[in-house]
Amino acid sequence: MTRCAFVIDQALPRGLIANTAAILAMTLGKERPDLIGHAVHDADGNRHQGITTIVMPMLMSDAGGLMELRIRAAAQETSGLGMIGVTETAQRAKSYEAYELGIGEICHGDLRYLGLCLHGPAKLVRSLTGDLPLMK
Repeated sequence: MTRCAFVIDQALPRGLIANTAAILAMTLGKERPDLIGHAVHDADGNRHQGITTIVMPMLMSDAGGLMELRIRAAAQETSGLGMIGVTETAQRAKSYEAYELGIGEICHGDLRYLGLCLHGPAKLVRSLTGDLPLMK
């Protein structure tokens, strides 16, 4: 069974929380198209695009907790865990080229993560995120 969890820095303003979640979700959809259901039709015959077939909780952490989670999760990637991250560098870039250039100049330990999306075996994702509170 596949599970997915979004973990976002609780100190961000609402707009950046929404933007971070959108970036993570778009990348997840590209990486895992199998998590998107087929189109459906309502009773009037109107078509509705397929949406996610799994629950995707929005969890909270702080900047230090996100980096710690990133390190712990990276050690599990060989066990089938997928991970997507959004950094402050990405958020501030005005273009993808600027992002690529900017992130290429920063050592990993100096990155500030705004959000992570972990996806893969349910037990593994829960083991990494089970103690984090839901975003409210």
